[in-house]
Order: sequence, then structure tokens, then C-alpha cells
Amino acid sequence: MQTAIEPSYVPLGKIKSFGPFGPKYEVGQPLRQLDDGDWMVEVTMVETGEKAEYRLTRLTDDPEAH
Repeated sequence: MQTAIEPSYVPLGKIKSFGPFGPKYEVGQPLRQLDDGDWMVEVTMVETGEKAEYRLTRLTDDPEAH
């Protein structure tokens, strides 16, 4: 049985963008830990409201949207 451990830091509610010029998204809840230790986090696209899953390691590299 695997014990769920919360990731150290998820910038919940922050608005970020996929790279410097990509679409904006709002950071949601961590969903599950992956085998490599990374986490899948729910993100919501600002323009469409569409929900998706995104790796925490990639999310932390993305800039905050302005």
C-alpha cells in the first residue's frame, strides 16, 4: 500500500503560462504522485475553463502570467 505524500509546494491558485508566450492557466490541486516522484497537478485554462493535468516539475519552470 502506497502512502500519499503531499508535494512540498504547489502554487495553488496562481496564474501561470505555458512558457513565456503560451496560454494562461490556473494552478489547482495535486492529483497523484508518479512513479518517478513527480506529481500530476490539475490546471484550468483561463480562456476556456478546460481542465487538464500537468507535471509539477514543468509547472514550477513556467513563468507567472501578467
